[in-house]
Amino acid sequence: MTFAVLTLGVGAYALLQSLVMPVLPTIEVELGTTQTHVTWVLTAYLLSASVFTPIIGRLGDMHGKKRVFVIALAALAVGSLLAALAESLSVMIVARVIQGIGGGVLPLAFGIIRDEFPKEKVVGAIGLIAALTSVGAGLGIVLAGPIVTALGFRWLFWIPLAMVILAGAAAQILIPESLVRTAGRINWVTAMLMSGWLVALLLGVSQAPTSGWGSPVVLGLLAAAAAVAVIWVFVESRSSNPLIDMSMMRIRSVWAANLVALLMGIGMYGVFGFLPQFLQTPLSAGFGFGASVTESGLMLMPFSAGMFVLGLASGRLAKRLSSRNLVIIGLIVSAIGCFVLAFLHQSRMEIYLATSLAGIGFGIAFSAMSFVVVGAVPAEQTGVASGMNANIRTIGGSFGAAFMSGIVTAGFSTSGVPLEAGYVHGFIMLGVAVGLGAAAALLIPVMEANKKW
Repeated sequence: MTFAVLTLGVGAYALLQSLVMPVLPTIEVELGTTQTHVTWVLTAYLLSASVFTPIIGRLGDMHGKKRVFVIALAALAVGSLLAALAESLSVMIVARVIQGIGGGVLPLAFGIIRDEFPKEKVVGAIGLIAALTSVGAGLGIVLAGPIVTALGFRWLFWIPLAMVILAGAAAQILIPESLVRTAGRINWVTAMLMSGWLVALLLGVSQAPTSGWGSPVVLGLLAAAAAVAVIWVFVESRSSNPLIDMSMMRIRSVWAANLVALLMGIGMYGVFGFLPQFLQTPLSAGFGFGASVTESGLMLMPFSAGMFVLGLASGRLAKRLSSRNLVIIGLIVSAIGCFVLAFLHQSRMEIYLATSLAGIGFGIAFSAMSFVVVGAVPAEQTGVASGMNANIRTIGGSFGAAFMSGIVTAGFSTSGVPLEAGYVHGFIMLGVAVGLGAAAALLIPVMEANKKW
């Protein structure tokens, strides 16, 4: 029952991550805004999630993972309700900020599993939840078109709202509260410093495609992010009650997994964000498939299916191979998928091959990386360590989206659509980033996560 409740809550969160991505043009028209401004529907969510995910994970470690899990679901519910009722862009942005608070459900779910499940079940359960997070993000892209066509864009929020309310009520009644606690309190000074550099970094990266990487605003934001990050590390290292334990972040498995998460995020979010746009390019451009939102979502089904199926199998594979090897294998397969997208994209079968490879690889790597992080830290630090890893993957996704946007929009045809060369170079960049992630995974110590636990 606990696992079913966690699945429902994490599934709703995963859907909310990606449901709006393919239908931003629809939201732009419905709310009477512009293409530049509507991107804040995504940016606001990423900013909020990046700030709150490690904080929520830390609060769960301190005050009880079940209690904070319910609170995070409540934030998702409030944000979804407000988004469903929004009549202006400003209200929609506020709603997405509130939804970002719910980003803590993933590290909290990992912590609940580690605290409550028998040791022999922990690896498989974490693999399933990680796989569900990945496939939920993919299904959001697949389902967005049919939902908007049949019901309207507001149902992109009504449906997850129903799931979140059910999950919250079930969690309150059915999930036992963990007895594992971390002593201390939230250090709000270090929390503000962490929030400051994350917001400056993500704002700078999100503004780069429109303002240019060399613009004073972008350079100023990136410089501010670097300066505040240095101050944050200095203060956090000397704090008697740190939000993020720097000694934990220096554990080789943890920092290596975080580096992998950054590079994997670039590839995964880059594919999610720009492959539908490529598939929807009119045939008159000489490439693309002229697909509708619904059709492009269906063409991404192999990606979601691959992530889910291999995510399910990752727990069993971890018993035979080290988690590090699973990460390496998965990212190599995903990198091949990105290169196939770059060089073979003339037929639907080639797209299906590429998305299958990318999905299979990310499914293996995503779950295995969760094993690495959870297995490397004490039980009382599970939430904050998993939250920071998810956070860094989100930062990588922001970089991936910004890099892809800059590369794809570097040139336009006479009909006003990006050139094929832009997509080719972008998918090559994603393949290189994911390949570097596989190389970074070599830094993870070889271990059997299930035996360690």
